[in-house]
Amino acid sequence: MLSKNQIYEAVICDYTTEGQGIAKIEGCAVFIPNAIVGEKCLVRIEKAQKTWAAGKITQILERSPHRQNRPCPVAKLCGGCDFHHMDYAEEARLKAERVRCCLNRIGGEDLESLPILEAPDWHSYRNKAQYPVSTEKGKAYAGFFRRGTHSVVENQRCLILPEETDAVKDAVIDYVNQYGVPVYDELSHTGLLRHIYVRRGAVSRQILVCLAVNGRKLPHVPELVGRLQKIPGFLTLVLSVNTKKGNAVLGDEFITLYGPGYIEDTLCGLNFRLSPRSFYQVNHHQAQRLYEAAIRQAEITKADTVLDLYCGVGTITLAMASAAGQVIGVEVIPQAVEDAKDNARRNGIENAEFFCGDAGQAALELEKQGRNMDVAVVDPPRKGLNADCIEALARMHPRRIVYVSCDPATLARDVKLLKERGYRLKNALAADLFPRCAHVESIVTLVAE
Repeated sequence: MLSKNQIYEAVICDYTTEGQGIAKIEGCAVFIPNAIVGEKCLVRIEKAQKTWAAGKITQILERSPHRQNRPCPVAKLCGGCDFHHMDYAEEARLKAERVRCCLNRIGGEDLESLPILEAPDWHSYRNKAQYPVSTEKGKAYAGFFRRGTHSVVENQRCLILPEETDAVKDAVIDYVNQYGVPVYDELSHTGLLRHIYVRRGAVSRQILVCLAVNGRKLPHVPELVGRLQKIPGFLTLVLSVNTKKGNAVLGDEFITLYGPGYIEDTLCGLNFRLSPRSFYQVNHHQAQRLYEAAIRQAEITKADTVLDLYCGVGTITLAMASAAGQVIGVEVIPQAVEDAKDNARRNGIENAEFFCGDAGQAALELEKQGRNMDVAVVDPPRKGLNADCIEALARMHPRRIVYVSCDPATLARDVKLLKERGYRLKNALAADLFPRCAHVESIVTLVAE
């Protein structure tokens, strides 16, 4: 067992799923932040267990050619980004390798390599931000959580966000400090303002501001709106009522204080309405490339009925509609389903249906109704497909399943389960929708044997 506070020499040999470096020291796996594969370092052990340890670099003895100076002044503290210490080439390589290794180790594949849709730029790409709000010496401020904590790190300018998004954050904080709006305290469950949520259309440039509050009212609303109207693109202000304890950002009730309560944006040539709870990929350019790849892999014909599970506001569903005979979208969030139906109407799409419900149960119900699905597209949350969904897909037996995933491990698990039910993996592709951050998207296509 390694000794805490002892310094060891080590070579970084791999990465964790969160992007930390891994070194083997005396047979023990040591997890080291801000490390790059191939570097030789002196590492101080900060936590030691029987089978693993956590360490910190005290000195780099052999520096990787991929190491770079961090452009963000709070990168070491903020839990938002993971890879400011390395160049983008290494980031893209490790993300593709992560997906490949999961498909091989968990999914039972034997892939020698895996392509990745690299992001052309990482600056200002995120179209959504959720800033937790805190106080220090009686003054409110906002930023992002320090990794593994709920301690808020203030950041004047987040480089992966548009300037307008940070401008909204600053305007709200100025309003809070001027009018003494109480900031929420997690421990005592007192105070009002919890999070500042900002969504900005990449094409429309429209801005939705949603304030998550521990209550149902906000003081001095006209004064706040007046500040926000100075920001180009501001369209609407919404209150999210969240009086529950816990770390959920948004509540279940929304009160529109100004404007229509939603914004619009264009993706894959279609116009979409976006409310606070609507799922919409945070990287517009890469999302369009991802969806175009998914639609190509689906190989849809005019004779096909296509099922889209976890459809969100209907982005993939409606993008597939022109190629299909009929498309059916399923989503569990009622507000997103209403947005999806409105999006179909506003784009003049008549061969799309949307149902609100759990994906697995909806798939089972469609199967009971005897509705045959020729192609299925699934884009589940990180936990992947549930057992009902896997079984329903297996019984429907569409000729092709296109699986869009935000978690390589659950993707690989589900690939293995679907292979056991008569499918084989035809192709796989990683896609970087979150440059500078550890998450990675991927698309796989499974075909019926």
